[in-house]
Amino acid sequence: MRLRPVLWALMIVSGFVYLTSKADWSVRRIFQPIESTGRLWSAPEVARTATFGADEQNNIDIYRIANAATVNISSIVYKENWFLQVYPERGQGSGFIVNDEGMIITNRHVVSGRAPEIQVTLADRKSQYKARILGVDDNNDLALLKITPKGKLPHLRLGDSDVLVVGQKVIAIGNPFGLDGTLTTGVVSAVGRTIRGESTTYDNMIQTDAAINPGNSGGPLLDSHGSVIGINTMIYGTQGSIGIGFAMPINRARAILDEYQSLGRIARPMLGISVVYVSGDLAEALDLPAAGGLLIQDVASGSTADEAGLRRPQQSVIVGNYTPLSMARRSMAGIPCSAPSAASGRETFSS
Repeated sequence: MRLRPVLWALMIVSGFVYLTSKADWSVRRIFQPIESTGRLWSAPEVARTATFGADEQNNIDIYRIANAATVNISSIVYKENWFLQVYPERGQGSGFIVNDEGMIITNRHVVSGRAPEIQVTLADRKSQYKARILGVDDNNDLALLKITPKGKLPHLRLGDSDVLVVGQKVIAIGNPFGLDGTLTTGVVSAVGRTIRGESTTYDNMIQTDAAINPGNSGGPLLDSHGSVIGINTMIYGTQGSIGIGFAMPINRARAILDEYQSLGRIARPMLGISVVYVSGDLAEALDLPAAGGLLIQDVASGSTADEAGLRRPQQSVIVGNYTPLSMARRSMAGIPCSAPSAASGRETFSS
């Protein structure tokens, strides 16, 4: 019995000697498990300094300047239905300020329609103004608007879209789906694209993979210096961004700005003809080159085309069951033409 306390004392002394003989021993190690339960997660040390990479900082700097000059445009336009009844339709898009007096560039389709009522909301979400249309360029889907601000406004500088290079960085700012002040980034995917719109064909468009969605139309496409190099105009498909968007080159907008500055108005030149494209079998049936070309349907009296001597067809022609123009329209719409009936004739086309 007397040996038991001696054994306990020897065990305690031996344990103490063992612990104190280790090189990394300290009193704090005894309480470390208790102290470490204060935080159950960890974060990278760099987050404390809030530093950004060069590309991130470039995005941030451009956004701070460009977003203040990007506006939200809402419009109520009046359209006609099949029964010639007029009804209001609300539209929404983007635009950007090009001078401190409140001149704004956007897409024509953002403010299209009869007698549109246009409201512009600035980036602060509080300042709202009624806008009037100074002029439009339907061929390039551009419109020039004007608001009357209470003071000087921030505005964007215009770049040069003729020197774009595939692969260079671009930034899109706008209001997709009404989400104002949205920034997306990408590159110039291609230049010189020809894109067929609903009623016209647009040449020399800029293709980009920067996300563009409904509501982005009319907003700026910027380069890495913050200069506007395009106007976001359309996307490929109808379901939102799939990485294929198109912007109108800013040099097209420069032309209407220069025209307005010099003339006080925008009057785009019009040839004065309506045409339809014919090719292949239809062209051969009309004794025209199969490679295809534009067939003049009508010439406006007193137009440039009229003065130049262009003429519309002078004789009504039936090929099978259809006139050439109706055949061309059906061909463009993908509607097949039926075979000629026994009673139908075939005349030689003349113009």
